[in-house]
Amino acid sequence: MIDRTAFEQSGFAVVMDVLTATELDALLLAHAALEASQSSGRHAGIRNLLRESPVVAAIASSPAVIGLATPLLGEGTFPVRALFLDKTPGANWKVPWHQDLAIAVRERVDLDGFTGWSVKDGVPHVHPPAAILACMVTVRLHLDDCHAENGPLRVLPGSHRHGRLDQKAITRCRSGAAEVVCTISRGGALVMRPLLLHASSAAIHPAHRRVLHLEYAAGPLPGALRWANAPG
Repeated sequence: MIDRTAFEQSGFAVVMDVLTATELDALLLAHAALEASQSSGRHAGIRNLLRESPVVAAIASSPAVIGLATPLLGEGTFPVRALFLDKTPGANWKVPWHQDLAIAVRERVDLDGFTGWSVKDGVPHVHPPAAILACMVTVRLHLDDCHAENGPLRVLPGSHRHGRLDQKAITRCRSGAAEVVCTISRGGALVMRPLLLHASSAAIHPAHRRVLHLEYAAGPLPGALRWANAPG
């Protein structure tokens, strides 16, 4: 169980032993099949999994996994986006300090406060107002041990409480807070707010660091906008 008060203060929590051995094996098989179907150079990230993978869709809504987000968001919580991430010798990227600002929607509808429209693998994405991102939760399920040498996520506790940050504000946050390195065992999860500042380095000894990245919300978008994977 996640301590909600501590979570809202820090913006993240590490939970061990979320996935069973059977679920891990099923996800690894799903990842391998999807990776094999991807075009060359796209193995680092695989999108649209709630639509493309029944295994991912089932696990994203399983009691153990969605149960990490529901106490933080309330009843009616549902998954809105899922993607696989991996680090290998051929895709050993580093990611600078940033917030997760994009959401996946069903179709483009221009509304005030929604900016930065793009299309990723055929799905429209947009940057919503910070108030919407503040009411979301990300669950990162680890399919491999994530240790200090294979590019773990680093986070700045409490940075999600400052809203949407430009580069100058990110620099100020970095100078005023100590980072935490999130090492997580296979089957564990990192639960975080999308607005939490996070980064990762390239792996020192690159090997698989497969992560199922899930995003959750608990309410509709304004106007005629719809989540890409809204129920119903």
